Amino acid sequence: MSRVVFSVTSPNNYATTIERVTEALKAEGFGVLTTIDVAATLKAKLGVEHKPYVILGACNPHYAHQVLEAVSDIGALLPCNIVVREEDDGRVSVVFMDPQSVLGLIADPTVEKVGHEVAEKLHRVAEAVGE
Repeated sequence: MSRVVFSVTSPNNYATTIERVTEALKAEGFGVLTTIDVAATLKAKLGVEHKPYVILGACNPHYAHQVLEAVSDIGALLPCNIVVREEDDGRVSVVFMDPQSVLGLIADPTVEKVGHEVAEKLHRVAEAVGE
């Protein structure tokens, strides 16, 4: 797996997986700020059919505030994106941006600490929705 993401396979269908991811994020103090339905966008803009694929933009306000106070430009690296997609074989994958890797690009001790803490929370979300 890439250094900037980690993933799990969901035992549930696509719609249920999105619900479970959203619930698990909420339990860890996150909200979903954005939902980008990639498949619907490709269909509407290009007429292209694509398997179900959504990008959830998750944010924990407490941590976002900390890193924005430390480095105002860090907003370009926020929110934490999570992809829920249906694979060719019908399985559902959930792919998480690794905040420790991404926020680690910024040489700031506060940001690095937050990246570590947020990564721990997102790994718990992954455990909650994975097999």
